[in-house]
Amino acid sequence: MRNFLMAALFALSIPVSAQQQKNDSLALRSLSTEVLTHSKAYANLRELTKTIGGRLAGSPQMVKAEQWAERVLGDAGADTVYKQVCQVPHWVRGAKEEVRIISRRGDKPIKLNALALGNSVGSGASGVTAQVIEVASFEDLDSKKEQVKGKIVFFNYHFRPEFIRTFESYGDAVKYRGQGASRAAKYGALAVIVRSMTHGANNLPHTGSLRYDDAYAKIPAVAIGLEDADLLSKSLKVEKEVKIYLRTNCKMLPDTTGHNVIGEIRGTDFPDQIITVGGHLDSWDVNEGAHDDGAGCVQAIEVLRAFKALGIKPKRTIRVVMFANEENGARGGIRYAELAKIKAEKHVFALESDAGGFTPRGFGFTMPADKQAKIISWAPLFRPYDVYDFSTQGGGVDVGKLYEAIGTPIGELLPDSQRYFDLHHAANDTFETVNKRELELGAFSMAGLIYLIDKYGL
Repeated sequence: MRNFLMAALFALSIPVSAQQQKNDSLALRSLSTEVLTHSKAYANLRELTKTIGGRLAGSPQMVKAEQWAERVLGDAGADTVYKQVCQVPHWVRGAKEEVRIISRRGDKPIKLNALALGNSVGSGASGVTAQVIEVASFEDLDSKKEQVKGKIVFFNYHFRPEFIRTFESYGDAVKYRGQGASRAAKYGALAVIVRSMTHGANNLPHTGSLRYDDAYAKIPAVAIGLEDADLLSKSLKVEKEVKIYLRTNCKMLPDTTGHNVIGEIRGTDFPDQIITVGGHLDSWDVNEGAHDDGAGCVQAIEVLRAFKALGIKPKRTIRVVMFANEENGARGGIRYAELAKIKAEKHVFALESDAGGFTPRGFGFTMPADKQAKIISWAPLFRPYDVYDFSTQGGGVDVGKLYEAIGTPIGELLPDSQRYFDLHHAANDTFETVNKRELELGAFSMAGLIYLIDKYGL
């Protein structure tokens, strides 16, 4: 907080002439008019989601999406379009998961709505049948470690509703998805069930990747919908020795070849200085990946298209990147950063959109206070568009790799987050849930920020 206050005070001291403010305001108005009037983002998103659909790394749809990205970047006017090779994981879900509650009282088995977690091993053809034990946290698991062996562990950790920024709820809960399988396997669990990472008022399960600790056995893991999580919890209160039948058919195949797809506008004055803007092209297999992250991809492409349409010739090279494999490996972001370091590239700034195509509220940044102060000084230019939050930390998974590798200042678009985790990694992340106007306002906001950083530097 202290660093932010210092940055804000510094921003107020940056001299900005009235004419300069007017010119910048007019430039942003031109960008907003272009995007809100002629944007291709919504049509591009429709094509990506409806003709290709889910684009899990390693799948045939991944290849089709890369071909789509090459073509659309070319159509948007990129000076050059090319691909960066990277090896990506190839996880396959297989046949539909089966998870059922089996009562000792002889009641009919109750089917639960479940999805295997990404990178999970399968259960084997016969599945797993075992007593289930509910835990509320890792601390609760540790306290019950003597009871875990030979059982299925049910992590029933709720999204915390008091967080207004829902990404804080996600950040608080996601460790149970990511680490739960190995933490339970440490004590001899046979499988894991996780309450979905959502506060949505439905019973859709939400997938997402897990990370195995090689020190312990790899056990199958699934997420279940919230209504079924509550049902299972209630069943355990009524009947202590509830059993679960769990069968998953997923497997991990050898790594395969994927690509970051890149389009550039060459800078006029400082072509060796690079400003990156992008989203991740992959998605989960169970949905169309409209908000996560088709929206971010088409918004980044729209930045390039709008610059070209208005004849804006950036001083620095604007590089639009469709990152590979963010969902279950982040291999695209890692490779992009590796090559930037190997080539000793000069990266001025990197911006990502990976929080949905909802109404933009601002940007999050990870950078030194003086650089953020410079950006904060531009905040009044965005207020007419109801974009006002420039104080939050952030950056995103893919551009975060660039920050880790070479210290590049990074940022991310911050849309309104209230609806995002209703559909994140779930079957309802479809094109129909994206509002055209909101998507375009996000694209304009990104274009405006890129325009100012290119014009003034950081």
